[in-house]
Amino acid sequence: MKETKSSLEKLGIKKPGCDYFSKKRFSDGGQYRFEVPGIQNPSILASLIATCEKHDVFIHRITQTKGIMFLIDEEIEEMVSLANEFKTDLFLSVGPRATYDTSATAQTKEGSRIAYRLRGYDNLVYAIEDVKRAIELGVRGILLYDEGLLWTLAKLRRNGEIAKDTKFKLSAHAGAGNPASAKLFEEIGLNSFNPVRDLQVSMIAAIREAIDIPIDIHTENPKSTGGFIRHFEVPEMIKVGAPIYLKTGGSVVKRHNWDTSEKEASMRIKQVLLVKNMIKRYYSEAIVSKKIK
Repeated sequence: MKETKSSLEKLGIKKPGCDYFSKKRFSDGGQYRFEVPGIQNPSILASLIATCEKHDVFIHRITQTKGIMFLIDEEIEEMVSLANEFKTDLFLSVGPRATYDTSATAQTKEGSRIAYRLRGYDNLVYAIEDVKRAIELGVRGILLYDEGLLWTLAKLRRNGEIAKDTKFKLSAHAGAGNPASAKLFEEIGLNSFNPVRDLQVSMIAAIREAIDIPIDIHTENPKSTGGFIRHFEVPEMIKVGAPIYLKTGGSVVKRHNWDTSEKEASMRIKQVLLVKNMIKRYYSEAIVSKKIK
């Protein structure tokens, strides 16, 4: 295997040692930021922000996962306004996907792996239109699931056909989980990489070694995607994964795309507080980013 490993190293892919420590950082010098996913509408976003302010917690990124196409224009504008006032990044997800169209395969156990991907020319067009509407309404963060869509949107961004300050974030549902995949996504225009949810810390380190963009890591999950809670591992995740977004609060809901209630929004922030305590106790010198706007 030495020859293969040597070839990979020439390509910028190698396995870090057990004492690996990432020296990469966010632009402000921070090692980590917090992200809360699954905030699907303005009222729940307002509730989440109110809970943050009550507990003096700042969330650097908030993501909606159900799809842009499920929000009317006024709801998107309200979410943009709330996010700007709170000085956080807002990401809305691409709506069109196999689970929402006529795919029978996506509804089967074996076919579920294609559930978030785009099928055919028309669905690619629909997805681009979904993104364009969000951008026109002030959104500058897009969560996506399909590398073909990413490649296309990055070309449109470069050509000035969509706002040049738009950022693209990959979902764990894209199914990427190794350094080569991460490097590919970075090279075709990705701004933030979310690998599959259950990677070991050493696997996260290998991805970090290969790319410079932030890595988004689930510190916990709903039962539908494993149900695991990894709070004790967070300090090590920061050490090897920086710059890293800690995706926290998922364990309080039953599944992805769950319509989070106001109570559950508050519970998500409690999970963030628990993770903050872990960092304070076991890696107090870790540097958190400040407000980003």
